[in-house]
Amino acid sequence: MSDINAIFPELKGIKDQILRDRTEKCIIMGIEQGGWTHADLDKIPFTLLIPNCPVSWLQHTLAVTQLSLSAFDLFVKEYSQYYQLNRDYLISGALLHDIGKLLEYKRVEGKYLKSDNGKFLRHPFSGANLAAVCGLPDDVVHIIAVHAHEGDSGYRSPEARIVNHADFMNFEPLRDVLK
Repeated sequence: MSDINAIFPELKGIKDQILRDRTEKCIIMGIEQGGWTHADLDKIPFTLLIPNCPVSWLQHTLAVTQLSLSAFDLFVKEYSQYYQLNRDYLISGALLHDIGKLLEYKRVEGKYLKSDNGKFLRHPFSGANLAAVCGLPDDVVHIIAVHAHEGDSGYRSPEARIVNHADFMNFEPLRDVLK
């Protein structure tokens, strides 16, 4: 088991081996291209919009993934007669929804700031690009690209809608309490 699999146990829930490998590759590339270490993942704030945010990028990513999986289970139970969800795409997209933040942020003298990349591209764009470079399917790239407000005026697949809502269900209460 690689370090990434230990950090992200939900990876093992992706049944398609190629998709799992590409999801892992995308996480590793995000860490490397952002200049981070594995230990940094639990120190990087998940948002710069909350001053001195105590919730890490890793904690947020795992919470969004777990909430997305809970929603998946409920929706399969209640609504499978109306549409089918792809669990593998949902897990991959949830784990990678904020992968672009590893490129959008930098640490300077102990402070987390927008990187040069982040000044030009918000994380849905850089994350979707990173996922495409890693060979992830368009369905997963779509989840990453539309998970934030940038996707509000366009189409979201059912999996993308779940990740979008799970993300904001994690962000908005914390923003309101921690401001």
